[in-house]
Amino acid sequence: MARMQAMMVTDAAAERIKALLTKRGKPSLGIRVGVRSRGCSGLTYTLEYADEKGKFDELIEDKGVTILIDPKATMFILGTEMDFVEDKLESGFKFTNPNEKGRCGCGESFHV
Repeated sequence: MARMQAMMVTDAAAERIKALLTKRGKPSLGIRVGVRSRGCSGLTYTLEYADEKGKFDELIEDKGVTILIDPKATMFILGTEMDFVEDKLESGFKFTNPNEKGRCGCGESFHV
């Protein structure tokens, strides 16, 4: 039985990640996604450049980008879709997480 991928990436998110990595100006393995205790609802997503794979990071290669999942975050984001949205007022990565039970009013944090 095939194991579900921890995270999927939309075309828009993959293109934005590629642009950020190119703009960084130094070689990177990819980006690392994690969660941190913060905000009204308890957890918030974190993104950082990843120069190397951590011992327990989960490696995802999707649409030409490499994403590392922090091992402490895996159980919170299993099955999540990462998108990049741009509109007149804001732009940023958007996470559609089937594990979320709720979000704070401002949308910055979530709980599972």
